[in-house]
Amino acid sequence: MYKKASKQIKFSDFNQPLGLSMNPNNRWIKKAEIISWDELEEEYASLFISKNGQVAKPLRLALGALLIQIEYGYSDEETELQIQENPYLQFFCGLPGYEDKAPFDASLMVHFRKRLTAEILQRVNEQVIAKGEAHLTKKKDDDQNDPPKNSGTLTVDASCAPSYIKYPQDTELLNEARENLEKIIDMLHDPKAGKKPRTYSKQARKQYLSIARKKKKSAKEIRKAIRKQLQYIKRDLGYIDNMALKGRLLPKWWDERLQTVRKLYEQQKSMYENKTHKVPDRIVNLRQPYIRPIVRGKAKTPVEFGIKLDISLVNGFVRLEHQSFDAYNESGQLKREIEHYRERYGYYPERVLADKIYRNRDNLHFCKENHIRLSGPTLGRSKQDAAMDRKQAYQDSCERVGVERAFGLTKRKFGMGLIRTYLEETSKTVIALSILALNLHKVFCASFFAFIGKCLFTPFFMYDHENMSFVQ
Repeated sequence: MYKKASKQIKFSDFNQPLGLSMNPNNRWIKKAEIISWDELEEEYASLFISKNGQVAKPLRLALGALLIQIEYGYSDEETELQIQENPYLQFFCGLPGYEDKAPFDASLMVHFRKRLTAEILQRVNEQVIAKGEAHLTKKKDDDQNDPPKNSGTLTVDASCAPSYIKYPQDTELLNEARENLEKIIDMLHDPKAGKKPRTYSKQARKQYLSIARKKKKSAKEIRKAIRKQLQYIKRDLGYIDNMALKGRLLPKWWDERLQTVRKLYEQQKSMYENKTHKVPDRIVNLRQPYIRPIVRGKAKTPVEFGIKLDISLVNGFVRLEHQSFDAYNESGQLKREIEHYRERYGYYPERVLADKIYRNRDNLHFCKENHIRLSGPTLGRSKQDAAMDRKQAYQDSCERVGVERAFGLTKRKFGMGLIRTYLEETSKTVIALSILALNLHKVFCASFFAFIGKCLFTPFFMYDHENMSFVQ
C-alpha cells in the first residue's frame, strides 16, 4: 500500500528545532532542489497495486537514502544512523522536520533497491541531465521547419563493475559445493528411515586442505584434487536423488542452491574430461550464480567478475546504455546508442568518439550513411593526407578521455568499483544509482560555480536567499 506525499517539501517548510540554524546553500539542500520529486511520485505509486497492508515509505525517502549511501559508501545500518543524526540528510530525504529517531529500519534498504529498478533510475537520470544541460547549453528553437544537421559529440565506452566475490578456484568451488550437499543431506534425512548415508566428509575435507595449503601446486596435483571432489559430489547427489524419490522436499532457497550445484558439477566434469578451462555460462560463485567472467585484457586484472556495461557521454553527462552479466561485444551496441542520441535530441551526432573495437565495417557503413564521423584510423591503406588523419586521431583520443574520467569517478567515489549487493536486480540498481549520483554531483557543481561567478562579477548586487535571486 502506498500513499502519495502531499507536496514537495521546500527548505522554508522544514521544521528546525530551537537553536538549530541550517544553511540554505548546503549541498544536500541544493541537490534536493534539482530532482523533481512530485513528477516521480506517480510512477513510484504505480508499483503498489494493493490498497491493503502497511503503508510503504515515500519515494523521496527511499531514493534519498540510496543516493546518500552511494555518495559515502555506507552500509545499510550506517546509512540509517547517518540520516538519523544529520538534519541536512533528513531534509534531502523529505522529512517534515528534524527528529532524533531513525526514519526507517536498515533492512528496508534492500526493498528500496528492489523497487527502484535500473529502468526507473534511468528516467530520473534523464530528468537530472535535462536540468544540467539547461545550464550548459542553449535551447534550440522549436519552430524550425527543416530538421537540424548533425550536431554534437557522442562518446561511448564499455567497462566492468566487479562484484565483491572471492577469486574463483575450481578446487575451492567444488569443496564449497560438497559442503552444501552435506547440509542438504542432513536436512532431508529422516532418522526414522534408518542410518544417514555416509558422506566421507572428514576425509574429503582433509584432501581439500592438503591441496589448498600448498603454495605451489602442479597441474597434476590440481587435477587429482578435482577428480576426488567430483567423486564425492557425485555420491552425494545420488543420495539426494534417492531421498527425493521418497517424497522429501527442500525449502525454496536450498532447492535453488541444489540446482546451482548440479550445474557446477556438470561444468567441472565436462572441463575435467575434455582437459579444458572453458565452458559456456561458467559458474564462479555459488551464492551469485549469475556472475560471469568478463575478459577485459587489462594489465592489472585481465579477467573481472561482475557486470559489463556500456555508457555514453554527451555534454559531460553520463547515461547507462546497456548492462549485462554475460560477456558481449560492445561494438554491437553502437548503432543502438546513436539512435538513442537521435531520439533525445532530434538529430544524429556530428562525430562519435569510441575505441578501436567499435570500428568494424558494419558500424563504419552506418556512420557514413548518416554523415557521422567515427573516430579512429581508416581501414585499408593510408591516404595521402595521413598526417592530417593522425592529427585528428590524436585530438579525438585526447577528448575521449572524458569517458575514462567518468568511469574513474563512478568506480572510485560512487560505489561502482566494487558491487557488494547479492541479488541480480539490486546489483543493476547500484550501477544505475552510481551514474545518477555522478550526474547529480555534476549539476550541483555547475550551479554552484555559476553562483560564484555571479557573486564575483556583480559587486553591487546582493543575493536574496529567500527568493534565490540577485537584488540591488
